[in-house]
Parts: sequence; structure tokens; C-alpha cells
Amino acid sequence: MNSARGQQVRAEEIYRWGPTWSRHIGRILDFGYYRTRVVGRERIPASGPLIVAANHVGIMDGPIVHGALPRGSHFIVKQEFFDSALGFLMTWAGQIPVDRSSGSAALRVALTLLDEGRVVGIFPEGTRGRGDVQTVHAGVAWLALRSGAPIVPTAVLGTRRPGDKRSHVPRFRAPLHVEFGEPIVPDVAGAKGRQATSLAMEQIGAGLAAHVKSVSRATGIALPER
Repeated sequence: MNSARGQQVRAEEIYRWGPTWSRHIGRILDFGYYRTRVVGRERIPASGPLIVAANHVGIMDGPIVHGALPRGSHFIVKQEFFDSALGFLMTWAGQIPVDRSSGSAALRVALTLLDEGRVVGIFPEGTRGRGDVQTVHAGVAWLALRSGAPIVPTAVLGTRRPGDKRSHVPRFRAPLHVEFGEPIVPDVAGAKGRQATSLAMEQIGAGLAAHVKSVSRATGIALPER
């Protein structure tokens, strides 16, 4: 799948069976290769549409959360991974390619999957960084308002620690931590259009930031400096 295809991705091109097998690969990474502690699985509803919104610090965040979830998930993943030598695995895994210069197609696909009662994963910060959720992109708010799906704030810690480069891959048996928080349902009563989206962004961003800060403090796992 090339970058032009990524901009034009359609819902019918996403393999619904992909998360069935790829989730098990994530579990092998979580509990075989790494030592991942997962907290809050009970906050993931057994059925129905769900948005999993995670902070983003390391290159392994996506596979780690994918394996930690008790349900299969379709994550919005940057196009570069699909363009790599192993890109076919991302396609078979049922993940959603996004070209960051034009993300609307990926969001429409994600909305279709949510309308089917599926789980969609997203990193609202848009790219790897400190993971403290100082800013969020509008896509997560757009999805939440149009689908009505609850958002589960998710803290991913340990995939990159202070001093590690952004390209860092955790060593074998590294201790990682994934924690699912209480679902967020934005309250935008009386607001419409951009105002509603802005309010939802603020609520989702504040909720995710608070969750990450709380989990970091409780576990003692620090976020990277940048």
C-alpha cells in the first residue's frame, strides 16, 4: 500500500479478521518477550463500539496496547509502517493506514468500524513524544462525537524512558505498563460544529493527561524528556 493508497483507504479494504490473529502476536510481545503489567481490563466493555486513546512515547506502543486489550482492535497507524518491508503484516492485521498530510480518509474508515461495533485505537497526540498529552488532534473528538463511542484513556509507560532515543526499542524482558482508565464521554450539550469539537478535544485531552500523570506517579515509571 503506497502513500496515495493510504490517502484513499476505504473501509472495505480493512480486514475484519486481522485483529483476531494479530492480537495474539501482541500478547506474545507483552507477556513473552516483555514483562507487561496490564491494569484495568475490566474497563473495556465486552461488546459495542469503543475508542482506545493512548499516550504515545515509543515505537512499540501500538503492538503493546493491541496485545493488552481483551478485544481485537483496529489502530490508526502512520503510512510509513505500511510502506516498509513488513507493511503487508499491517494490512493483514486489519490496521488503518493514515497519511498525516490527509487523515480524513482514515477517520472515515475508523467511523465505519465503530458503527460496526468494533474497537478503534488512536494516539491523539499524533506522534511520539513525551507522552504527557499536552496537545491532542481533532480526530479523536471527531470520532467520539460522530460515533457516540466512549473513549477509554490508556497510559502506556516504559516503552521509552528518560534518555532513550525516539527510535528506541525496549530490551528483552523489559518491564512495561499499560493501564486502562475510566471511560470518557464528552459533554458538549448546546455546542455545535467546531465549538463542539473543541470542547470534546479539551475534555478528552484533559482526561488522558490526568490519567497518564496519575499512572506515572503510582508506578514510578517516568516519561521521557522529549
